[in-house]
Amino acid sequence: MGYNAGFARANNAGMKQAKGDTFLLLNPDTIVIEDSINNCYQRMQNDTCIAAATQLLNADGTPQITGNFFMAGGLNHLLPLPYLGKVLKAVAQLGGVKKTNIQQADTVTSVDWINGAFIMVRKEAVEKAGMLDEDFFLYAEEIEWCSRLKKQGELVVYGDLFTTHLQGESINSATESSEKGYFTLFDKKGLQLMVSMNLRIRKQFGVGWFCFHLLILFSEIPIFFTLSFFHNLILCKNPLTDIKVINGYASNVFTLLKLSPVIISNRPHFYKMF
Repeated sequence: MGYNAGFARANNAGMKQAKGDTFLLLNPDTIVIEDSINNCYQRMQNDTCIAAATQLLNADGTPQITGNFFMAGGLNHLLPLPYLGKVLKAVAQLGGVKKTNIQQADTVTSVDWINGAFIMVRKEAVEKAGMLDEDFFLYAEEIEWCSRLKKQGELVVYGDLFTTHLQGESINSATESSEKGYFTLFDKKGLQLMVSMNLRIRKQFGVGWFCFHLLILFSEIPIFFTLSFFHNLILCKNPLTDIKVINGYASNVFTLLKLSPVIISNRPHFYKMF
């Protein structure tokens, strides 16, 4: 590519050069188990799905979330918030809202979107749905893409085929982050997550939902500071123990706020944050 193009642009370049009837998007931090690539391809030839994944595993062999379901307005993106996220999760549980993901898939499990570490997709489906959106640098691009692919047919996870995914090794090195998942909102990695996730909300669900998410993210700042202050006091700790984390979160929210006019306009823009 000649530059750090990110997930979407690099995979699009690869798909443009590929000559087969099926594309495989495969992360570099993966370990293929027992010929799972070929087995997945052969399985797809006898299936009606337009995209498929193998069950991802953590380094210790435990299952890693591979298949996911959409939630109205992408509200599940708010769950990592330190205090409001816990409230939203409790409300969802009381309301009987189903989980948005599957930890371990059955032999064949139909899903709304697939983890980007391993996505096998038919070329004809990509030609109809379009390639990955190149506004994204990293994170959430496969979610937005799958929302378009799903209009062309079924997406599945083959739970009896496996690939190990050493989650977050490359990005953590680049951003000096120690958080392996997708829950940090306080550092460079958190900024990229916050911008990409909300860019996806704008593209998939529209301006109204994007503005709602922005309002909740902004509201979390005084709540985070106040509750953290008194929580630390109760624990007989310095009430400003979390001030660095709070400042990091607030800085990321204000950066997202500055970008919001461009995001709302949906003008082409490369959202590379580091």
